[in-house]
Amino acid sequence: MNGARPILVAAGIIERAGKILICQRRGSDAYGLEWEFPGGKAREGEALKAALARELSEELGIEAEVAEEVHRLRHRYPDCYVEVVFFRVPRFRGRIANRVFEAIAWSSRKDLATYNFLEADRELVARIAAGEIL
Repeated sequence: MNGARPILVAAGIIERAGKILICQRRGSDAYGLEWEFPGGKAREGEALKAALARELSEELGIEAEVAEEVHRLRHRYPDCYVEVVFFRVPRFRGRIANRVFEAIAWSSRKDLATYNFLEADRELVARIAAGEIL
């Protein structure tokens, strides 16, 4: 895509008791009030799994076990170009605390599609809801 390197982002799919954790961006953020999977930008030279573990600690206060990659995508927004790598997070230690989001929620697979997700995440959301992934 025009030769520009995408911003590398790691995101986690955290499942507990058949539900998946989703997070709503703050209203004041870019793409405010849209839903996403928790995670964030990898730092220069940082391994993606390590980046995700760091982000989940910062955003949710948990120590996450980051497992295999389940999906990868590239998406161009009007203001940026991202490559998002999604990992399964089967376990974590600590109690989830909302530190940076407008809201967090545990959603069943079938209800995921009822949330207004970031444009880049919508194909993955549909695949999870259909039982194709995870």
